[in-house]
Amino acid sequence: MIGIIDYGMGNLHSVMNALRRLEIDHILSGEKSELDEVDALLLPGVGAFKDAMHALKESGMDQYIVRNAQAGKPILGICLGMQLLFEESEENGITTGLGLLPGRVVRFSGTTVDGAHYKVPHMGWNELIIKKPASRLLTDLQANHVYFVHSYYVKTDKRNVLLATADYYEEVPAVVGSDTIFGAQFHPEKSSVAGLKILKNFANYVRER
Repeated sequence: MIGIIDYGMGNLHSVMNALRRLEIDHILSGEKSELDEVDALLLPGVGAFKDAMHALKESGMDQYIVRNAQAGKPILGICLGMQLLFEESEENGITTGLGLLPGRVVRFSGTTVDGAHYKVPHMGWNELIIKKPASRLLTDLQANHVYFVHSYYVKTDKRNVLLATADYYEEVPAVVGSDTIFGAQFHPEKSSVAGLKILKNFANYVRER
């Protein structure tokens, strides 16, 4: 059973519809007592990093997520939810994140090294560049184009957490992971075959532990 964390800032219905389509058992809840009963947590997110962290702290969900991560419960962050797993973000001033993965969330500059301009946000389909094909999230991934919508991305010196990247004038961490903590910068629930396969792989990983 996967518990989708409801803290008021997620694309919840799209995620739930994807899990239903895959016949993955799940609940949607903002109650810690209910989430205690699940085998894994899914942290969605749409909006601003600072607002999301404020919402998590207001409910105490930030420390709840950290405690569960430290106890080894699998966690998957999606889009903003992935960014929240990292140490900090520069969006609207420096904001401390959950600190479960090493790195900082920064804004796309909008300018290439030779001075040309490019569009921000990064929006649309992009190819995954697989770094760690043995990762359980990427097992038997046939299609590799996924759907992104974001103006900020993660910068990290710890290359071991990069499971897959994308190229948008910068190297964009697209799938990240360490131990039982995973994240997808794109929207797997909107990414057709590849996105659904990644969600299914996460569910299989949780079930087989």
